[in-house]
Amino acid sequence: MAAVRTSIVLAFAAAAALATSDVRIAADQPAPIPPVNDVSNPYTTIKDFFKLPNGRQWGSTSAVDVDKDGKSIWVAERCGGNSCLDSATNEIKNIPTILKFDTNGNLVKAFGEGLLIFPHGIHVDREGNIWVTDGQDNAPRPARGAGAGAAGAAGAGAARGPATPGPGAGATKGHQVFKFDNKGKLIKTWGKWGSGNGEFDQPHALAFDSKGLLYIGDRNNNRVQVFDQDGNYKDVLYDFSRPSGIYIDKNDNLYVADSESKSVSRNHQDWKRGIRIGSLKDKKVTAFIPDPDENATGTSAAEGVVVDSSGNVYGAEVGPRAVKKYVKK
Repeated sequence: MAAVRTSIVLAFAAAAALATSDVRIAADQPAPIPPVNDVSNPYTTIKDFFKLPNGRQWGSTSAVDVDKDGKSIWVAERCGGNSCLDSATNEIKNIPTILKFDTNGNLVKAFGEGLLIFPHGIHVDREGNIWVTDGQDNAPRPARGAGAGAAGAAGAGAARGPATPGPGAGATKGHQVFKFDNKGKLIKTWGKWGSGNGEFDQPHALAFDSKGLLYIGDRNNNRVQVFDQDGNYKDVLYDFSRPSGIYIDKNDNLYVADSESKSVSRNHQDWKRGIRIGSLKDKKVTAFIPDPDENATGTSAAEGVVVDSSGNVYGAEVGPRAVKKYVKK
């Protein structure tokens, strides 16, 4: 999440996690800006840094965060696939989905068996509590709709089909922000489908800066919108590409993971996937960790991103089913 920890909880409508919402075409998009692709990469990639128990392999994951110690890393993954729901029994698999790793990449804690189907986001608060969002439920697939949603749960990294029209002016499901108090009471919502200021097309990530401003990854509008904690619009950033994941460190450096441009997206074809980094002081991208697979046809590169206290970057990947570590050269 970010350097500022507040007494409220913010969440997006659950529909934003569904595969079918990834390819809606937003209305009234602004004139395209030049792609920010030609920025140096000052990081070295470390693959297979995190060690799983024998016989277990990584599933899709978009959920990664740093522990309150600033060093250990938490990951929520999808049971070796892209869903923890056993399609044959309609039961949740008895596999721990919430994993903690030490600074050497060793697994030191695992839990969450039978609790989650589609872990999508994770946050560690200042008291060390672990918050995880689940993007699906365990209703039988026909009840949920066996079309694109079921296909999205079954296949990691698969292309998601042709673009579909938006939900219509004024629609809110999947395109809102929910604000809760520290007791879990809903106290405010804002947003609706669209591409204007304060409107969303698949809000997908959020983080606070040191001033308490809220940055929201408005993914299918290919932008990051900025609000105060009452939902008042403040600013918008386009240079950080199509945001699947967002992290802001204690120095107000912004890290944005793009896992869909030129592959899943139908409206951001000239931008390269990867992690863009820059300071919120001037809001310019100064570093870029590109997706090594330039020809991917589905989701690729990091969808979730986090940074530890030493400045190491971690990317959680849905399509490639991996968590990668990036260290300064």
